[in-house]
Amino acid sequence: MDRPRIVVVGGGFGGFHAARRLRQRLGRVAEITIISTTNYFLYLPLLPQIAGGVLDPRRVAVSLTSRLPGVRLVPGEVQSVDFERRRLRYVDIEERHRELGYDQLVLATGSIHKLLPVPGAAEHAHGFRGVPEALYLRDELIRQMELAGASADPAERAARTTFVVVGAGYTGTEVAAHGQLLTRAVAKRHPGLRELTPRWLLVDIADRILPELDERLARTATRVLARRGVEIRTETSVTEATEAGLVLSDGEQVPTRTLAWCVGVRPDPLVEALGLATEQGRVVVDEYLTVPGRPEVSAVGDTAAVPDLTRPGKITPMTAQHAVRQGRQVANNIAADYGRGVRKPYRHHDRGFVVDLGGIQAAANPFGAALGGPLAALVTHGYHLYSIPANRLRIALDWLLAGLMRRQTVQLGLVHGHDVPLETASPELATHRHR
Repeated sequence: MDRPRIVVVGGGFGGFHAARRLRQRLGRVAEITIISTTNYFLYLPLLPQIAGGVLDPRRVAVSLTSRLPGVRLVPGEVQSVDFERRRLRYVDIEERHRELGYDQLVLATGSIHKLLPVPGAAEHAHGFRGVPEALYLRDELIRQMELAGASADPAERAARTTFVVVGAGYTGTEVAAHGQLLTRAVAKRHPGLRELTPRWLLVDIADRILPELDERLARTATRVLARRGVEIRTETSVTEATEAGLVLSDGEQVPTRTLAWCVGVRPDPLVEALGLATEQGRVVVDEYLTVPGRPEVSAVGDTAAVPDLTRPGKITPMTAQHAVRQGRQVANNIAADYGRGVRKPYRHHDRGFVVDLGGIQAAANPFGAALGGPLAALVTHGYHLYSIPANRLRIALDWLLAGLMRRQTVQLGLVHGHDVPLETASPELATHRHR
């Protein structure tokens, strides 16, 4: 008899860990298939270190075929799902339209940039959700610094050495921290910039940075960034972006050539096309991560509006911690349907967060204990090495070399601005198609 087919849509945190656990629990019972726009799982928390020139981009890309032996990889992007026929339609990386049937379906499509109605943002800002964007930002920071060093116009020099990050959440704060260290390193080596201090602005509409995390983490991060000269503009937004700069809500005009957009995320557009019930744009599921009325369909991570049993009436936030644990739990529940274990509701216990601020600086609150400085950096690095499913030795060696040697400031020119438009849902796939 043919084995039942379990299809996981998405190779991010939720999808990767769901497929991994399904392989462990049902590898001989069912055919496990994962559909992904890339052939790797991207460890997003270390992307700022790619942009900052600390890590090689291959370090944060974990091969799906290597880490998921026995799981069938289908490269492509799902367009729609026929729930009655239990078939999904997808476009492969050569833009061919195909179909695939399933017996069990796990939706783990992740999220994309959150766009705000800011004139000019889509044309002049760049997001931060993938390797192409991280590589582009790294080159852009170096390029603008070197162009400033070659210019004799004070106004142009000031604009090119001013960098703005919109969104002071987890990603935006780390991007500003690592980016500032990179531009400072470029300035020290460039003979035309040694007397110039790059200007960095971190802008957010909230009343503090890291508004979704423990306030103690925010205080530590604020102190570190302020000491480095990063201008933190809270309760402030961008009202317009142009090629020459941007306008803040307080009326200030900021000449700049670099605008990093880190204002948050929203569920992948596929969610809206599915026709399922949603809450806050995410697929409604029960505490077992199953879509009501469709026991063969589950959803996890940023795709799913999972009831937070620790906060009645709320849904779990869109974080990697939740996606990882939901992926594992949904796999256990599906395995239970085949007689392997017992279905259990998803219940999250917060173990704390870590915020990497570059160098030997970080903020962390493991199990509620607020830490800062080198100790927090040690905890942060240890957490990332524990969490990433591969490349640990290579990452550790990169960190060691970064501490012992000068930061490399080479432009590779692999990604151009038109390859990573802000509205792109799947930057890796879009780049592949563009080429």
